[in-house]
Amino acid sequence: MNNLKEQNIEDFICNPFFKIGKEWMLITAGTKEKINTMTASWGSLGVMWGKNVALTFIRPQRYTKEFIDDNDTFSLCFFPEEYKKDLSYLGSVSGRDLDKISNTKLTGDFIDNTPYFKEASLVLICRKLYKQDLIPDGFILPELDNKWYENKDYHTMYVSEIVKIYSNM
Repeated sequence: MNNLKEQNIEDFICNPFFKIGKEWMLITAGTKEKINTMTASWGSLGVMWGKNVALTFIRPQRYTKEFIDDNDTFSLCFFPEEYKKDLSYLGSVSGRDLDKISNTKLTGDFIDNTPYFKEASLVLICRKLYKQDLIPDGFILPELDNKWYENKDYHTMYVSEIVKIYSNM
């Protein structure tokens, strides 16, 4: 697991605004036969329904959405700065078109049948609890709809329990 050690969720401390918004993350799902990943800079960590959760948002046209929908679990992986170029690449090409992971310095592996990347400094293993498509009527500020959804390709929001955390930090 490349120096990753399981961390007690109660001891987990991070700044999600920095981790998600600035460092970005990879959302990864699949099986031993095939995985796919995408870069994300939107999301949230918190507590809901008495569980530690991650909220992730995926547009309908993203290939990774099929993998998320077809599997019960997925990982959120965070990386040292040296992998930013790989994350940028993985966010700009589709796994439908090529084996994009093989064009990076990243090595896929599995924790409890959930794919992750060995080079990650932080891995959250998530189990889906709920999903809901965002809808235009939900926007209190219409300018957000106009700015982020010009093509009306609304994200699906997934609420997922964080079942395990691995870190080398």
